[in-house]
Amino acid sequence: MLLKTCSTILFHRNILKFGQQSLKTRAMATLPEVVAKLSEFAPENLAEKWDNVGLLVEPRNNKSSITNILLTIDLTEAVVAEARETGAQMIISYHPPIFAPLKRLTQASWKERIVIDCIRHDIAIYSPHTSWDNVTNGVNDWLADSLPHADSRPILENPINAAYGAGRLCTVKGEPLSERDAVQQIVKHTAMDCAMVSFASSGDKNRKVQTYAVCAGSGASVLKGVKADMYITGEMSHHEVLEATSNGTCVVLLGHSNSERGYLSVFKDILSKRLNGGVTVHVSSSDRDPMKLALRENAN
Repeated sequence: MLLKTCSTILFHRNILKFGQQSLKTRAMATLPEVVAKLSEFAPENLAEKWDNVGLLVEPRNNKSSITNILLTIDLTEAVVAEARETGAQMIISYHPPIFAPLKRLTQASWKERIVIDCIRHDIAIYSPHTSWDNVTNGVNDWLADSLPHADSRPILENPINAAYGAGRLCTVKGEPLSERDAVQQIVKHTAMDCAMVSFASSGDKNRKVQTYAVCAGSGASVLKGVKADMYITGEMSHHEVLEATSNGTCVVLLGHSNSERGYLSVFKDILSKRLNGGVTVHVSSSDRDPMKLALRENAN
């Protein structure tokens, strides 16, 4: 009787162990499954026509399990090294590392070396770029959340779905903000060093910010001619800033990649939930804006 009881307990333990292993296995994802989830969130056809988005580098075994994904804005050699060290099988690089056509793969160019290194170590590369800009809950919506807003809409609407599109035009919720207060809230939201943020006033000390327009990255072409009290973007040329301020619009420049990088932490949670927690998603610690304050003490 005792032997029969022990056998029954052992049997149930094995069943439980097998079930746990099966659940763990099911929680993992293959590369096609991850790509499908990425496309489900931000379809590739939302990207601008000039862009190069989607799966850019595919490993030899594209059906192997993806257990570790690294998120980055720019795919540099330092980020590839980090991916190898952390055991990432996939890098999601917001900016496409392959944009202009590659005519050869040699060691002469850092972009070519990146592709070679990822192919050699079976690391997939996926780039969403402007599909993340244009989608709901994407980069521009995150940037628009820098200020409390009552409404927000794309500046350049997608012809198929007006809820999607480039840039955002927003109305401040509640009382209008002073230019100074607005800038302080933007710095807090983006977690940026205020010394790295450039600001051009409209020239009117009494002017309040009731409407504002945002476009992550290089936003001048999207923001040009938009009627708003404030522009928030990564970069604009000297003459584009002068044009805006002469029309009564103040300008906040965060730096190209700094206007995008804070979104990675948001997307980390989005992707983890869509993959049911079966894949570890990291934000790169090596990815950073190449520009620094030249006179800052201990700047590397």
